[in-house]
Amino acid sequence: MKLNDYAQNLTVRIGTIQVVAFVLLAILGVRLYYLQIVQGQYYSERAENQRIRLIPIPAPRGAIFDRNGKILVDSRPTYNVVLSNEPIKKIDVTERVDDYAFGLSLEPEFVVERLDLIKKQPEFEAMVLKENATMQDISWVESHSLEFPELRIELQPQRFYPHGLNLAHVLGYVGEISPKQLESEEWNSKGLRPGDIIGKGGLEQYYDEFLRGRPGYRKVIVDSRGRVQSEIEVVPPQAGQDLVSTIDLDIQMAAEQQLAASTTKRGTIIAMDPNNGEILAMASAPSFDPNIFVQGSKTPEGRKQIAAYWQDETRPLFNRAIQGRYPPGSTWKIPESVGALQQGVITVKNSNLMCGGGIQIGNKFTRCMGSHGSPPLSYAITHSCDGYYYRLALKMKIEGLIEMIETFGYDKRSGIDLPNEKVSQTPKSWKSIIEKREGRWSDIRTVYASIGQDTVVVTPISMLRAVASIGVHGNMYTPHFLKEFKPISAMGDESSPSFFPFREGFQFQRPEPKVVKMTPEQEDLVVRGMWAVVNGGGTGGRIRIPYFEIAGKTGTAQVAELGKDVGDKKDHAWFVSFAPAFKPEIAVIALIENVGFGGSHAAPAAKAVYESYMATKGIVPPADSQEAAPKTSANNGPVD
Repeated sequence: MKLNDYAQNLTVRIGTIQVVAFVLLAILGVRLYYLQIVQGQYYSERAENQRIRLIPIPAPRGAIFDRNGKILVDSRPTYNVVLSNEPIKKIDVTERVDDYAFGLSLEPEFVVERLDLIKKQPEFEAMVLKENATMQDISWVESHSLEFPELRIELQPQRFYPHGLNLAHVLGYVGEISPKQLESEEWNSKGLRPGDIIGKGGLEQYYDEFLRGRPGYRKVIVDSRGRVQSEIEVVPPQAGQDLVSTIDLDIQMAAEQQLAASTTKRGTIIAMDPNNGEILAMASAPSFDPNIFVQGSKTPEGRKQIAAYWQDETRPLFNRAIQGRYPPGSTWKIPESVGALQQGVITVKNSNLMCGGGIQIGNKFTRCMGSHGSPPLSYAITHSCDGYYYRLALKMKIEGLIEMIETFGYDKRSGIDLPNEKVSQTPKSWKSIIEKREGRWSDIRTVYASIGQDTVVVTPISMLRAVASIGVHGNMYTPHFLKEFKPISAMGDESSPSFFPFREGFQFQRPEPKVVKMTPEQEDLVVRGMWAVVNGGGTGGRIRIPYFEIAGKTGTAQVAELGKDVGDKKDHAWFVSFAPAFKPEIAVIALIENVGFGGSHAAPAAKAVYESYMATKGIVPPADSQEAAPKTSANNGPVD
């Protein structure tokens, strides 16, 4: 009986085991079906990704040339130490800090900074830990490849600025895109990722989209430690487009040399073709070396130099040509003269106004530097008669000055193709503030504004654009550096997803110039006054060039009260001009900070630029034509 019961229990147990086994096998089968059939593609790709890596190949940026094909910026290959993201995901990276710092001669703080960045940016596939690796660095990385598989050596393009300090403000520099920039829609929409190199200033920034190439990649097989075992495919990068600029390097170097030789070594010189707005030279001093930002941003010495640039009181990173705002002094009289003629305040036939040696406004007497009687407009321009312009501005009234400001675009940016251009500040921008603060706009402020002081500070580029237009029948062209972008060939197979299409070349799309309306007689009157500044006994007579007549205007802009105008409070020196006077090919403006008279400092600097231009055009005055410049008599006014 017991045996029979045991047999029956055994049958039940076996059945139960069979049912449980079937259920377990069914669950296992369903799970296997889910993993291999439903999720098969996902896990297959995940396994493949753990075995296959895409290593980016950075694209070289387009080169930048001057108008004659001379190289201004290029990229050159350099060995970099690159840190891969995947191998360090499963380790405590803080343990690597001292090893990296010691082995690669890096600051521990910098290594921490880079490791923190790669942890916060999971999109990083790799990032540069050290640029310009030495043979010692390369040997250290290779000898520690088993210990630190996340490190490797790669040959990558690096931006190089062969002219160093020269042209730095025009060209700008490049650097890694910042996390803050990546958060902005402007950059995020361009498909950029952490570690990408972008332009940061100058033409590098303004035309970054075209200069920046499109990176390729290497598809490689790696082992469990992330080390490359073999290469499957290489997709080459597409280089950026080459930019041909309007810069003439010879003229640029002449401008740079004049600033370097100036007394304070602070200022700016710009040369432009007034017939189309092409910038031939733009120098700003003091300057900086953009190579420091490219090659030194990851070294202790480089970071120290970059910090010194930012802390320097002379502001070497500041482009004085488009960001500096200075009282223009007597150079302001040229657009003011045109404005008065346009508004009918004076006429070509009847332009005489009294000088009076100055003017009395209330209990304040504002002097002129000479006693010029009752001169016509051309004489007032030539000899820079302040008394004339005091009375001219009062006749125009503040409303007339504001109309002139709007006519010549001083209330707007010039539109130059550089980032961060500033807008001039004039009585138009100050009027409402002054009226609110003082109750009214007073005549004395109009008097001060008439000679480019007090409520008038302008950018050199806006002054050059305005005055240059007078020599070309009032056509105010947009100043620009772009001449053309060269085309780039397509890369890869059109049927491949990694195909890079052909990038078309293009030239600068020049907008129609703003036209300052003048009659031929009005234009001739003003230009003849400017011609005589240099060629007819005026304030710029010392820079006369026979057979290449310059029309110009000097300016000496006060930056402090009389008696306190010494040292770094000394007057700014200006000279704005174009030549040949009656058919201009080139316009030049020079501003030298805190040196004194414009005729003594800025005008000679501009002359050197003209002589450089003449040399490039093969213009050589006859040897026997070097006549002495006419002298200015003592009662003709200041040498400003």
